[in-house]
Amino acid sequence: MKEREYIQDLAAQADAAGVIQGIGDDCAVLRLGKGRVQLASMDTLVETIHFDRRFHPPELLGRKVVSVNVSDIAAMGGIPKMLLLSSGLPPGFDEDWVRAFNRGFLTACTEYGCALVGGDTVASPGGFSFTVTVLGEMAEKDLLLRSSAEPGDAVYASGQLGAAAAGLALLQAGQDQDDPDFAPLFARHLNPSARVELGQKLATSGLVHAMMDCSDGPATDLAHLCAASGLGAVLFAENFKPSAALAEAARLCGAQALDWMLKGGEDFELLFTAAPDQEASLRELAAACGLPLLCLGRMDREPGLRLSTGGQESPLGFQGYNHFQED
Repeated sequence: MKEREYIQDLAAQADAAGVIQGIGDDCAVLRLGKGRVQLASMDTLVETIHFDRRFHPPELLGRKVVSVNVSDIAAMGGIPKMLLLSSGLPPGFDEDWVRAFNRGFLTACTEYGCALVGGDTVASPGGFSFTVTVLGEMAEKDLLLRSSAEPGDAVYASGQLGAAAAGLALLQAGQDQDDPDFAPLFARHLNPSARVELGQKLATSGLVHAMMDCSDGPATDLAHLCAASGLGAVLFAENFKPSAALAEAARLCGAQALDWMLKGGEDFELLFTAAPDQEASLRELAAACGLPLLCLGRMDREPGLRLSTGGQESPLGFQGYNHFQED
């Protein structure tokens, strides 16, 4: 059974009575009353699968564990409020390492304006693992789901795609972490930022139709948005312009920058759709948050996700990481 099949089986059997949005979006959505909704999500990071302690400083890892969860709240346009942390700690764990992780975790909570209110601590038979439940809140009228894209919408992403994948590849190759030329790439993998401010501005602007965070790369994430909206999309390869640092990292690692930008994942940028005539206003909103805006493609009624290169389209299949990969 593949990861997606496991999730689909759960979703088919889940009873979501009284829930506005259940399994299938960045967050579950529950009505609070007086025009407000609660957002809830959970994510787990497991050593050797999601992080490598050989080069990931514990304080930055603590921050990342918060950011990747808060990113789900940002993807709906919400305000993060509370976190619960479950920690799996291996035998004989380094207490100084754990204290540094805790410092990073709590500092990030403060910066995002949310509080750690509980959780659990257990022994792990091998390696560290961290599971976070995040709760947020927002006005129901501003809620942004994956399922509301419209035909003809332009597809946008904030920030720089592919940076996290490039940073990870450089670290795995033994590149010096103090190299200033690659500092933005290292930071994007080791210490990503959830786009909370931009998410809220987009949600309240009334300009955006559908949104999610880009945790697996647009080749996977946009496919999920297409499925939820009952639409297809085409991405234009010429719109994926790598930064100089990204292009150089790809050269050093023998990789393709376009591949990192399409399917590298872990950028935690916002991926969203809106009418093409709103681009100038959307760019102003992104610029107010200190972020560039990339127009990646357009939504249409043709099934599936495609990549257009020089006017020639080819299908883009599921590109994301599968936790239950078969040999």
